[in-house]
Amino acid sequence: MAFIYGSNEVPKMNIPEQTNTIANLIDQAHEKRKELPRGHLGASMLGDPCDRKLWLSFRWAVQEQFKGRILRLFRRGHNEESTIVSDLRAIGIDIRSTTGQQSRVDFGAHVSGSLDGIIEGGVPEAPKTRHVAEFKTHAKKSFDDVEKNGVQKSKPLHYVQMQVYMHGTRIDRALYLAVCKDDDRIYTERVKYDKEVATKAIERAHRITLSDRMPEPLSTRADWFECKFCSSHEFCHKTQTTEHVNCRTCAHATPLSDSTWHCAKWDDLIPTEAQHTGCESHVLHPDLVPWKRLDGPDQWTAIYEIEGQKVANGAPAEGVYGSAELLANASACVSGDEQLNALRLQFDGRIVG
Repeated sequence: MAFIYGSNEVPKMNIPEQTNTIANLIDQAHEKRKELPRGHLGASMLGDPCDRKLWLSFRWAVQEQFKGRILRLFRRGHNEESTIVSDLRAIGIDIRSTTGQQSRVDFGAHVSGSLDGIIEGGVPEAPKTRHVAEFKTHAKKSFDDVEKNGVQKSKPLHYVQMQVYMHGTRIDRALYLAVCKDDDRIYTERVKYDKEVATKAIERAHRITLSDRMPEPLSTRADWFECKFCSSHEFCHKTQTTEHVNCRTCAHATPLSDSTWHCAKWDDLIPTEAQHTGCESHVLHPDLVPWKRLDGPDQWTAIYEIEGQKVANGAPAEGVYGSAELLANASACVSGDEQLNALRLQFDGRIVG
């Protein structure tokens, strides 16, 4: 817009959003506290209909990153649990096992979860009946839906989660307690144990965690409603490439039925803490990259066909590129640039971008 000197018109200016406001700084602080992915497939995920999403999550191949505001919402939901427990005890409900190992259920083969608590008695509708306790916070729209339709129809993930917990604790009732974050309304529902639902969910989870190959996706359509907002959407429908180098994205690692991981390269079990970084001998799992895999010179080196060229993937050496290098810049690895490779060898350098 032109501004003419001497006119009464004041120019409009767009004031840039401040990045150092208190709210933004708080969100940034939360984002910096990155939590490591959990080592097991959690019961809270077992109601998700997509096998591939669960496999990618368990393999740490797709790691969802949340904005600070969302992380604060998660914290609010977690903090609400102690308030709910206090309220239940205030009306005579005997709830226990609300923290630590007492609240864990383990189904083997890397599948487990943590209950919000176990009610020993005092629920008004069934004072002597034990219940698994499950607490959730909801925004108004979500709360209204679960209040209208019930947890099984409205929140199938929560329903399956409770079924799995009931199976693991041998308790045949669950108490679902939802709190509306907008107006503090409370909704409660007693849920009956369904053995078929629980056993199918656990068997499916075992099949996913122990599978060496990536399952088929729920849909091949990028605009499918259950895919559009999925954390694995970009992987499935765009890149077909993991962004993470760790033991679980390595072709040498295998999950075992006793909930451990075995490395074929070193012929040893892999401690959970070591799995997050892996080693230099990492070879990208063939299902986690879009390239065709060919026979390598040995069992510890893979050959991938990238941009029409054969590229070796394994422990970095002359003519062999590490997994992090390939993910950082596959084209540079393909180029065979003599100067670049000379720097790699002379200074033990790595391609980083």
